[in-house]
Amino acid sequence: MPDLCEELTAHRPDRPSAVAFGVFDGVHLGHRHVLASVVRAAQQRGLAPVAVTLANHPFSVLRPDVQLRMLTSLDERLSLLAGCGVEAVAPVTFTKDVSLLTPREFMTALRDCLGMEHFAAGPDVTLGHNREGTLPVLMALGDELGYTMESVEQLTLAGEPARSTAIRQALDAGDIERAARMLGRSFSIDGPVVEGERRGGGLLGYPTANVGVEQQQALPADGVYAGWLLHGTDRLPAAVSIGHKPTFHEGGPSVVEAFILDFDGNLYGDRVRLEFVERLRGQEKFDGVDALIAAMREDVARTRHILALPQEAS
Repeated sequence: MPDLCEELTAHRPDRPSAVAFGVFDGVHLGHRHVLASVVRAAQQRGLAPVAVTLANHPFSVLRPDVQLRMLTSLDERLSLLAGCGVEAVAPVTFTKDVSLLTPREFMTALRDCLGMEHFAAGPDVTLGHNREGTLPVLMALGDELGYTMESVEQLTLAGEPARSTAIRQALDAGDIERAARMLGRSFSIDGPVVEGERRGGGLLGYPTANVGVEQQQALPADGVYAGWLLHGTDRLPAAVSIGHKPTFHEGGPSVVEAFILDFDGNLYGDRVRLEFVERLRGQEKFDGVDALIAAMREDVARTRHILALPQEAS
């Protein structure tokens, strides 16, 4: 298992650094607010702005029984962080040994292995063993270890703090618009197009692309959504269904499938991204296939309206 200092040193810039640290799941507007403060401080002091993120969530080590629901994959998180104006993104592995580091030991590692001279965090920051590294503790350590400490005010939107937990709650309620406000972009997921039950094109007349998602991927509430499917450079309108197909199954597995409007092609095996724009309805169990087809027809018409597309000719 890589040593913490070894992982940090691999991303050490060529001059002293200003550091923001966190899981940064979702890289939402609250995270970007902290990162912007780090970038400003770095510019003022001639430092290199650096984001240090945990490659794996602490719960994967401390509470492996908890089902994680991540807003972004590690690859997407690293890409989003790199777009926030920092010069380096340092992913570090959270291990049992790292969990036992005191706040002093962890901040010393940032200072010695990353050349940290400035550290920025939100007012509710906690790090180190037993989460003992609160803001007052980190400020006192800064005086002792020789780094400056900046407390960044919590970003609120319409009176609500922008947090990863709040975004997950919005997704649980199917409130895509609220999640997007805190993310600063549409909520999205990605994965390969996989084999489905092949019922959509034949029986229903609406062939779908089934998207395989990681087990830890957070999803919106079961239901049907208007959105976009991104495939390479193509941005294709889609009606996206998430759920257990209750019309056909009792307690079946959850499936993510997208009917791509005005599209005739084969995407099997290709990696795609789904962007969610608006929830159309919740998951429903219909009395039969005809009722389901009628609902799907309405879903497609509403998707066209929401995405400002021409209505399909009768």
